[in-house]
Amino acid sequence: MEYISTRGAAPVLDFEDTLLAGLARDGGLYVPQNWPSLPTEQIKAFAGQSYADIATQVIKPFTGDCVSEAELSEITHRAYGGFNHPQIAPLHHLHDQHYLLELFHGPTLAFKDIAMQLLAVLMDRALARRNQRATIVGATSGDTGGAAIEAFRGADAADIFILYPKGRVSDVQRKQMTTPDEPNVHAIAIDGTFDDCQALVKDMFNHAAFRDRVNLAGVNSINWVRVMAQTVYYFTSAVALGGPETKISFSVPTGNFGDIFAGYVAKQMGLPIDRLMIATNVNDILARTLATGAYTMGDVVATSSPSMDIQISSNFERLLFDAADRDPAVVSTYMAALKSDHSFIIAPDQLHKIRALFDAHRVDQAHTSDLMQQVFARYAYLLDPHTAVGYGAAQALNGDTPVVTLATAHPAKFPDAVVKATGIYPEPPALVAEALKRPEREIAVANDLTQLEEFIAAHSRVSA
Repeated sequence: MEYISTRGAAPVLDFEDTLLAGLARDGGLYVPQNWPSLPTEQIKAFAGQSYADIATQVIKPFTGDCVSEAELSEITHRAYGGFNHPQIAPLHHLHDQHYLLELFHGPTLAFKDIAMQLLAVLMDRALARRNQRATIVGATSGDTGGAAIEAFRGADAADIFILYPKGRVSDVQRKQMTTPDEPNVHAIAIDGTFDDCQALVKDMFNHAAFRDRVNLAGVNSINWVRVMAQTVYYFTSAVALGGPETKISFSVPTGNFGDIFAGYVAKQMGLPIDRLMIATNVNDILARTLATGAYTMGDVVATSSPSMDIQISSNFERLLFDAADRDPAVVSTYMAALKSDHSFIIAPDQLHKIRALFDAHRVDQAHTSDLMQQVFARYAYLLDPHTAVGYGAAQALNGDTPVVTLATAHPAKFPDAVVKATGIYPEPPALVAEALKRPEREIAVANDLTQLEEFIAAHSRVSA
């Protein structure tokens, strides 16, 4: 399996090089040269298998010759050995044909753990095999940072630097980044939005001299392996509900578009998905894009679902690449217009292809809170605000197929919003609660590329 950039001017890489590269050197995102396909009989046979065993089979086509099937099996079992539910991503039947896919049973109580734990094991293996060290950088709107730090804290071969928007994450999200005391961990508060943090990360990757000097590696969903890992739970949940004979629709709380793009990948691999619902909060750039064809940035509004407070959904570039018949010139034109004009118009034929599978729906703040209250009152189930947005969008889907809303975070990650909506304080698991009592170690760096690079270079253990 080889990987190509959405912008067409970066080297073609194998799986391991793609894992370590993160962002392509032309500013694009890596995708497989071809989408692999799983036979229907193989998908049927997933029924009754463990999550790790299914993950091995779904992921193996993407690793090519870089990882043997036996070694990949060891890796998946190691990655998912620390989750507090035996099914890793269990389904919860809420009512009628509506289900919640609980993705918050990992160490930081968010769906990011499912991909990040696997990414850390794969990256540790690759660095050890090459006798290399890496400087890992990432931007977070809340959950990615905690999951990445948890996965890489104490790693011998990597230093990790996570940028987050100061004052725009929940207290629990911040503490999960600032309380680890391992010397290779650096949680950096940036005065700005998630989009500012993400732009700084991309600028560092596009600064070739700095990238090479510190051996930069990325853990955001710009790294293909994040998307690859998230593809697995579309298969496990669909098979549990009768797939592949039964078509399933999914509603996905959406910020950077990586989680829902994983559903698109599962569809390309042969999983019979009916619809993919893009669920947004008031930062509704993707809902507006599907409605009008115009991808136009607005101001980022702080909400109770901060992981979705985004105006630049990076992984949407991967979908545009496929919609444009994998023409990198089209994607490059769009991305140049976004950088210069903060907007671009999707060609009608490409928009038609996107609408053939995707819907989009916006759920505002008041409705989010109402849904949290209603679900608790009717079904005695606490939703976090992101999952509430997903559930609200799911109700806008037409059709008679089972609908799975991705429950992306434990309610204990957003206690203030949950208490305000329901009057109930969501207790975190004991291990997480104890960790949050530790002293914080927050680092403030200016929203400036030069100052940020100087800080990282000074604190990275990679030789110049």
